[in-house]
Amino acid sequence: MVLITPWNTSAASRPLCSLTFLFLLWKGFLLAVALIAALAPAYDTSTTLFLERMYGRDARVPLLAAQLTRWDALYAMHASIKGRIYEQEWAFGLGLPALVSGIARPLAGVTPSGYALEPIVAILFAHITHFLAVLCLHRLTVLLSGNPRLAYLSAALHILSPAGLFLSAPYNESPFACLSFLGNLLFAMGLTSTLLGPLRTHGAMIAAGLSFGLATVFRSNGLTSGLLFAVEAVKNLHRTVVAGSGSQRVGGMGALTVAVLGGLCVAAGSIVPQTLAWMRYCAGDRDVSRPWCDKMVPSIYTFVQEKYWNVGFLRYWTLNQVPMFLLAAPMLAILLTSGIDLLQNPQQVSRVADKPRNNDEGCKWFVRALAASQVVVAVLAIMTYHVQIITRISSGYPVWYWWVAGCLMEKKRQRLGTVIVMFMMLYGGVQGGLFATFLPPA
Repeated sequence: MVLITPWNTSAASRPLCSLTFLFLLWKGFLLAVALIAALAPAYDTSTTLFLERMYGRDARVPLLAAQLTRWDALYAMHASIKGRIYEQEWAFGLGLPALVSGIARPLAGVTPSGYALEPIVAILFAHITHFLAVLCLHRLTVLLSGNPRLAYLSAALHILSPAGLFLSAPYNESPFACLSFLGNLLFAMGLTSTLLGPLRTHGAMIAAGLSFGLATVFRSNGLTSGLLFAVEAVKNLHRTVVAGSGSQRVGGMGALTVAVLGGLCVAAGSIVPQTLAWMRYCAGDRDVSRPWCDKMVPSIYTFVQEKYWNVGFLRYWTLNQVPMFLLAAPMLAILLTSGIDLLQNPQQVSRVADKPRNNDEGCKWFVRALAASQVVVAVLAIMTYHVQIITRISSGYPVWYWWVAGCLMEKKRQRLGTVIVMFMMLYGGVQGGLFATFLPPA
């Protein structure tokens, strides 16, 4: 296979064709798994009952839509069709329901009555954003490393992510990865495009913040992207303090301001949805307001995660959840190992470049910040989350793709890289069959 034989440079020399072919091939395999799984009865009838309730008993539901509308996708589709009626629906990002609803409503007039339009729109959107995420990751890696083979392998690994069908179903994973990688690309452009002038550099940084903010609207763990701007703010604060001339001080202040604005954009991705929830549940009659309204930080997200899903510090550390920890262990090991490795040696991403990049030291700090945010998410998954979700939320973090791609490119670590790729493909295929039949892990 071109993927696991890194000495074969033909795929890397024509990345768009190669990645498109691999994308179609892998998606075709996963969707075939989902359709074949329809031969077995689903473990749970929630999808059937939901679709009948939303579209009527005579609903026209494509088989693929029914097979992929499982688990949390039911919440997203309900919010797309009916809006957020139940409090627990605020545990899921506003992005996907709002977007699907915005696309589906104009199409409803030209769609047959009872046709399950929203799931189809969500599935198409997931595929489009997943492919765009592949292209963004490829471009980001080229920009940082200058190495087409590393870029191709990293993007190919994202296609084969163990998130599997979660990147095809009505879930937030694909748009989150797309917006996160786009934000990373824009941020890297701001670091490496200093020759284009401060206005374009600052514009790229603020655009990165907006992209990360939108990613956070889809998935709350997008907040970890704020670490990039925190690091940039500290660097520019130091630059301003030690500046020798007035022009250097002004430049440092400008860059510091941009970093703060970018960070605020990321925070807005969480604050705006929380504010909407507060206005709905807390701004009226205080006698009927919800308990979370009186908290020092009134977060509906934290409240419903704790109340309805028992999410909290060490709450998942029970004997009956040991299988979930074992299932998540390979991905956690990859995330922690790769994150710590690139924290210590960020030059791994650029060490094979033919020529030095602009602001190479800034790029090293950028890679360190990305690695740190990945480690933070892995630790949170162990300590706080339902740990098994790490296999899907890991899809939106680039560092481990770079690390595995590096393993595939080095003789000493090539066997390790190949084993990881085999694990990813095996896990994705098996998980696809389980997901389509409404079986855990989800």
